Amino acid sequence: MRSKFTPALSRRGFLASCAATGAALSLNPAWADTDGASSPRAAPTSALAFDGDTLVLADAQLRRFDPSGEVAILPAPRTPIRTLACHPDRPGRIFAAPEGGGVDLSLDGGRTWTAASGGLPQAQVMALTVAAGAPDTVYAAVAEDGLWRSEDAGESWSFVMDRPWIAEAEREVLSLASVNLASGMGGIWIYAGTERGLTRVPDCFCRWQDVVAGDAMDALVAGTPPAPEAPLPEGEPVSALVSAPAAPERLYAALPSGLWTSGDGGVAWESRSNSQPQGLAVDPADPNHIAAATLNELKHSRDGGGSWVTLAAF
Repeated sequence: MRSKFTPALSRRGFLASCAATGAALSLNPAWADTDGASSPRAAPTSALAFDGDTLVLADAQLRRFDPSGEVAILPAPRTPIRTLACHPDRPGRIFAAPEGGGVDLSLDGGRTWTAASGGLPQAQVMALTVAAGAPDTVYAAVAEDGLWRSEDAGESWSFVMDRPWIAEAEREVLSLASVNLASGMGGIWIYAGTERGLTRVPDCFCRWQDVVAGDAMDALVAGTPPAPEAPLPEGEPVSALVSAPAAPERLYAALPSGLWTSGDGGVAWESRSNSQPQGLAVDPADPNHIAAATLNELKHSRDGGGSWVTLAAF
């Protein structure tokens, strides 16, 4: 029996499919500034998301890898696409943030697209996430601005939060994840991977907080947060961040130092791989099934990043 996501294309076949459409695959490093900070123009040009059990990859093209191993090349709204977002309760609906700004929406798995940017600033959208418990609520991190929210699947947007303040400066958000864990403030968390590390905010938007043991109310009462137990490497940009819908305490993060995972909502982290993914996605039905796009390949893992199988070589 063919396993889920058995590669259907060889390296030669994959490259031939690219050539047949007249587009070359181009993936760029995520970091550019000489002072170690990331600029809005320095993001990777690859993005990943699971649309149900189908993996969607966006770069110079848009592709769907279904569980049978078949690959479909679809029309992208605008390329390159910086980030994708889906929700398991809305199969076929994909939000995309193309290079140049705005948000586009597909209701048919990426086959057709419409604009979904009503009220957003004319600036680059750096990251997207769909609220874990409210599939019509979408969050967008806008470059040099802050966090915006749509509660009607992208028809209208409103500003909800400034950018995080880390290491004496506002920091760009490079990745977002809606994490379905109680915040202690009547809602759940939004985690943000920034150019200088990880932070989070309750979805009531009181303030950005360090990721430590306890809830948001504990942090407010304590004033000074406790030291993290086993944090991510200090000061590194978090270019990709995902939470597993089936086990929201399971997080995966991509940093220059490699792939990291947490089993307790981001309090303690361990390194799983030295590879440097530019895009990450986690299967909504299986928290151990993750996919990663690197400079050289698209691959997936069935054991949370311990071992990998190549789906396509670039």
